Amino acid sequence: MTSYDHLTDGLCLAVREAGAKIMEIYESDFEVRTKGDESPVTAADEAAEAIILEHLAALAPDIPVVAEESVAAGNIPDISGGTYWLVDPLDGTKEFVSRNGEFTVNIGLIEDHRPVLGVVYAPVLDRLFFGSMTSGAFCENMSGKREKIEVRSPDEDGLVVVASRSHRDAATDDYLAQFTVKELTSAGSSLKFCLVAAGEADFYPRLGRTMEWDTAAAHGVLRAAGGSLTTLEGEEFLYGKPDFANGFFVAKGKS
Repeated sequence: MTSYDHLTDGLCLAVREAGAKIMEIYESDFEVRTKGDESPVTAADEAAEAIILEHLAALAPDIPVVAEESVAAGNIPDISGGTYWLVDPLDGTKEFVSRNGEFTVNIGLIEDHRPVLGVVYAPVLDRLFFGSMTSGAFCENMSGKREKIEVRSPDEDGLVVVASRSHRDAATDDYLAQFTVKELTSAGSSLKFCLVAAGEADFYPRLGRTMEWDTAAAHGVLRAAGGSLTTLEGEEFLYGKPDFANGFFVAKGKS
């Protein structure tokens, strides 16, 4: 496996810069538009993506970038080489629009259909999660202090489950009925993966549509922290699907 750890500081700078721009717009009277797939988009999504693309072009010009808003505009690069970036400049646009603070900036690196590096920044919370398969996973606060994070084993009396704030449904509740759940909380965006990665939750199921750029960065952090992401049937969760659409999945800490 190739090490990309030399890119980490540059990626952290990129998501912080994108996050700062998002916050400028977050604090303004922004307009919400609807894309062709009926999902919302704002100037913050587009401005953050432009910043990230500029950074990635400088950091790793030979690695193609699959970015949400670029794909929506019809710009899809050749990823047949097997190594490429997946970028969601603002995951949790619904959280952004409702101003609850639970949105994230996401950059993930895919190699051989698997995330090998991920960077996730929650600007309002000022929590920056990052990790790679060669160095482990970390969380950084505003002061720049970095702490190593890792998944935990569930308590004997049940799971701490985190579920989607905007997309939780009856199917999710039915799925969870087979487990002993002692605490169920809701959160937005890819932050849910990061809570599992940091040992703050045990389990995150998603029985709904997501795209590869929604999950890649946080999946990379989760893998680096010792966790796993699988299909509901327990199969490995892989990337590079023709339409970039994910199936249902569950994120876990230690079994």
